[in-house]
Amino acid sequence: MSWEDNIRRVTPYTAGEQPQGKVIKLNTNEFPYAPSPMVATRIYDLAQDELDGSSSKLRKYPDMDATKLVNAIVSVYNDLYFADDKDGGGLGYDNVFVGVGSDDVLAMAFMTYFNSDKPVLFPDITYSFYDVWADLHRIPYKTQALRDDFTIDINDYLYKENGGIVIPNPNAPTGVYEDPAIFEEIVRANPDSVVIVDEAYIDFGGKSCLPMINKYDNLLVVQTFSKSRALAGLRIGAAFGNKKLINYLKDVKFAFNSYTMNYPAIEIATASVLDVKYWRETVARLIKTREWTKDKLSELGFEFGDSMANFVFASHKKKSAKEIFEKLREKDIYVRHWNKPRINDHLRISIGTDEEMKELMNALEEILKDQD
Repeated sequence: MSWEDNIRRVTPYTAGEQPQGKVIKLNTNEFPYAPSPMVATRIYDLAQDELDGSSSKLRKYPDMDATKLVNAIVSVYNDLYFADDKDGGGLGYDNVFVGVGSDDVLAMAFMTYFNSDKPVLFPDITYSFYDVWADLHRIPYKTQALRDDFTIDINDYLYKENGGIVIPNPNAPTGVYEDPAIFEEIVRANPDSVVIVDEAYIDFGGKSCLPMINKYDNLLVVQTFSKSRALAGLRIGAAFGNKKLINYLKDVKFAFNSYTMNYPAIEIATASVLDVKYWRETVARLIKTREWTKDKLSELGFEFGDSMANFVFASHKKKSAKEIFEKLREKDIYVRHWNKPRINDHLRISIGTDEEMKELMNALEEILKDQD
């Protein structure tokens, strides 16, 4: 018997390429604009504290509860999401959990809530980390087929035996957004299971399920700072739910790593949260570019759904997605392509700056000019 016989083997998540050098990178849904200027100011102040020496915070362990960040989230999100929730109590400190990116938060949630011998349900075309986490933690799961238009069939999640449910909204890689009323029906129909709504892309035009957390104790909403807040390099994610649900999540976190959040990340993320004006302006700017991109793609013969994310999931009427992907790559323009059933004829195109999207259109025009 070899030591390799005792290894837990999984097929890891495959991330988008991270090319170096001068390229147009539209393959990992990063925000095309810099974080809030308040972020840069806070980074400068932190550096000054360390240079001073006597004010150094890096020599000490960080606040394991990330209290400053959580309080900022509570203050801002109550105005953003709970302004009409006068009777529900709004968002409280005990309703928030923060982690090292939403991947960390979701992985922790899988470990915490999905310990049944019944399968966890999630869509067949979705964020491909879900099945990786399930395999890693030996959680049974069953994928539910999306309709031909990539929307979910709500009946796949109603009154069916399960050990939990995970659905992103908007979905990735499709960009399809579902009305929160659909999720409320799913949550109501599954009172004995935790339902996770992954809202990584919710800020680009959708309506969040966050206001429902005071109504349903089995609903967990997960968001990220990697998309609309332009902090993918910092790794900040958050979960929102009933106090008991959040406490269970904290118990698992503290069971193996009390200090997941580092001090600079807490400080910088707090600065980002508090600059609501900049966040609104840059998100609106991206949405405007997205709509322009959709118009141009349509003119070039692409077909796609009504994306409510910071990307467009498109297929071309005549040219194969793989060929377009490869020819764009030759021009140092990176988009995402999956060689998987049902989606191998699609490209996921992240929304970049106006200049980047114009260069993309010029490249596509050149690639497609000989399609006939």
